[in-house]
Amino acid sequence: MKSLIISTLCCIISLGFSRISAQDSTRTLQFSGYAETYYAFDFGKPADHNRPGFVYSHNRHNEFNLNLGFIKAAYSAARTRANLALMAGTYANANLAAEPGVLKNIFEANVGYKLSKKHDLWIDMGIMPSHIGFESAIGKDCWTLTRGILADNSPYYESGAKIGYNSPDGKWYIAALALNGWQRIQRVPGNQSLAVGHQLTYKPNAKLTLNSSSFVGNDKPDAQRQLRIFHNFYGIYQVNEQLGLTLGFDIGAEQAAPDASDYSTWFTPVLMAKLKTGEKSNLTLRGEYYQDKNGVIIATGTSNGFQVWGYSANFDYALAPNALWRIEARGFRSEDAIFLQESNSSRSNFFLSTAFALSF
Repeated sequence: MKSLIISTLCCIISLGFSRISAQDSTRTLQFSGYAETYYAFDFGKPADHNRPGFVYSHNRHNEFNLNLGFIKAAYSAARTRANLALMAGTYANANLAAEPGVLKNIFEANVGYKLSKKHDLWIDMGIMPSHIGFESAIGKDCWTLTRGILADNSPYYESGAKIGYNSPDGKWYIAALALNGWQRIQRVPGNQSLAVGHQLTYKPNAKLTLNSSSFVGNDKPDAQRQLRIFHNFYGIYQVNEQLGLTLGFDIGAEQAAPDASDYSTWFTPVLMAKLKTGEKSNLTLRGEYYQDKNGVIIATGTSNGFQVWGYSANFDYALAPNALWRIEARGFRSEDAIFLQESNSSRSNFFLSTAFALSF
């Protein structure tokens, strides 16, 4: 009976799509999926199996798990488009912990309309991937198995409206955004003020990408309003067929208290180098630093706040065009003893991870 129901639904979808295609040849409906399983071993051996609190992807210790899995439907026509993706995994549990009910399982849900017949100018509204940063939640699209500290502690997703424009030569992308908040679908109770942001991407040639993105807004109830100003910059340069470089720098400031004139700041640089070691393999090295002395984004309760150096080495091997196996060694070194080494405090943390990603 179950197989009969599934077959019937597939036939209905197929017939409906065939009818749409017959009416307008520009309309397409595509289904896709992604699954990334992983195993991570933290040498601090946390008893609850949770890795440090500032880690939001691949964050479970000594267990085989699903970081992210989703099924997606994407619709496209001459003047309209829409995306819907439902997900599960430890990424969803960690990053959408503040969202209520079934919103925790929405990876993407948005619709768009092309405002001009002659120009590539769109307005999109709904739940969308973040306009900030060079790393996304989808591991196969990133250079390393795990995400950088800057990616894990800035928005992966956002909810709002975006007007975006691509230049005819493909070199410029410009977008302006109105958002519900800092990585939020449902707004903070008592918050009635929209946040805003921008994105400016420049690709002068196939080798170089430069990007500037921002967030400006209050992510607290209006009665405790604290303005947050944040800017993300990154550059990606493909030196040659074998070597690629990525440089990223985030900086943010938030009012130290409601109506205060002074601001608490944080910043984080990262440098990555990706080397092609074979037809199917790559090696990526990463160095990073994150400073948040006042605990705006990452609170520690220690005298020096969050000041952490990070390093990693990642090896990829393409098992098939749509299948990727990865292994990574990564470590952190802190100004204060903010990590656990079994039951003792430590200034360092080290772990090994492996992952298998499949897209279809």
